[in-house]
This record gives sequence, structure tokens and C-alpha cells, in this order.
Amino acid sequence: MSDYSQSIVLIPTLNERENLKDLIPSIFGLMPEISVLVVDDNSSDGTRELVGFMKTGFKNLFLLERKNNFGYGRSSIDGFKWIFERPYDNVVTMDADFSHNFNEVPALLEKLKNSDVAMGSRYIRGGGVKNWSFFRRVLSRLANLYVKIILGLPAADATSGFNAYRVTSLKKINLDKIDSNGYAFLVELKYRLFRAGSKFIEHPILFSERREGQSKMSGKIIWESIKLPWKLKLFN
Repeated sequence: MSDYSQSIVLIPTLNERENLKDLIPSIFGLMPEISVLVVDDNSSDGTRELVGFMKTGFKNLFLLERKNNFGYGRSSIDGFKWIFERPYDNVVTMDADFSHNFNEVPALLEKLKNSDVAMGSRYIRGGGVKNWSFFRRVLSRLANLYVKIILGLPAADATSGFNAYRVTSLKKINLDKIDSNGYAFLVELKYRLFRAGSKFIEHPILFSERREGQSKMSGKIIWESIKLPWKLKLFN
């Protein structure tokens, strides 16, 4: 059995109470020694209260409450900085909505034995998506092709949010230089890690539509994702 005591799962949240009440026990049921950090953007649905209550039953569950500068990218960065101050070797990022299968966390961590970044990929052999419209499938494929052509990232699925990182690799980049959000943040983080010499590997995942709650996709996030690769290519 693998030792997960030096690994932590980072979950940014905004109104994910209904998902977390099932997800957190599931993660600890699979990997009792692992830690989980919920980074919450001032949820109004009782997310923070739920995590606070659940901490009494799970000693390796932690909550980072954020009061301003909201957004997925900044939540992730604040979570990374919290982790840097503690003795963790590996961090897995995932969504709370069950679109990422927690059962794949051990496989992602295993791949860090031979890489710095292990990416959950929908677009390699064995990966895929479930319950998506044809338009969304095409849009996602084109977005990843667009990123790969412009930035040269060694990834079929640069926009995936289900990833494992060595903490030492994350510490090599300046997180404060990252100001993007949403999918753009995921691309920028990987690009900066790539430029810093990190070794990448992909692991096939099946991405499912969220179980509860509402998607945080917006026109602003899409537009930011279109502009970002050129910004990184030309000015970094």
C-alpha cells in the first residue's frame, strides 16, 4: 500500500456543500493518510460550516477561507502557498463536483515518481468525456489544439484541472506573476512549469458533468483563455 501522508488534495470551492459532504469521506475512505485542503471563496451555502464540522472526524482535513480577490486561479495560488508552509511533497488539484474521479488520485500520485507534473487527460488513449454536447466536445478539443500549437506544451489536455504536482516544481516558479483565472490559469501554470524545466506526463481520465451545483464557465473566462496563449508567447 502506498504512503499518502506527504500528499495533499487541493479543492477550490464556491458553494459546493452538497458535493463535499460526499466527496470528502470518499477521498479519506480511499486514502486515509492523505490530507485535503478546501480553499473556499466565501461560499453562501454553508460550505465552510460543513467543512468545519467534518474536521472533527477527519484530522487531515483543512479549510482556507478567502474573503476577497475571488476566482479559481487565485484560490489555487493561495492554496499552494498554504501548502508550501507545510511538509508536503505532492499536491493534487481537483474540482469538488465529481467531474474528476477521486479514484484516479493514487494513479496520478504514482506517476509523480517519474515526473514533476502528472496531468489527468481526457484526450489520450483511455481518456474521454461523459454527458457533453457535441459542441462542447469540439470546443474543448479546439481549445487544447490552439494552446498546443501556440505554446508547444507537451500536453493533449492543457485545460484539465485534475493534476498532480511535485511541490518542489511549484516552488521553482513565481506564482505571483500568474494573474489569469479559470481555464486560462490552468494553461498558464503548466506553461510556466514547462518553461522552468518540469517533466510532464499524462494519465487518462474520464471527465463527467458536474453532479450538483452550477458551472462557473463565463464569457469572460472564455475570452481570457483565447488571449492568454498569445500573451504568454509574446511577453514571457
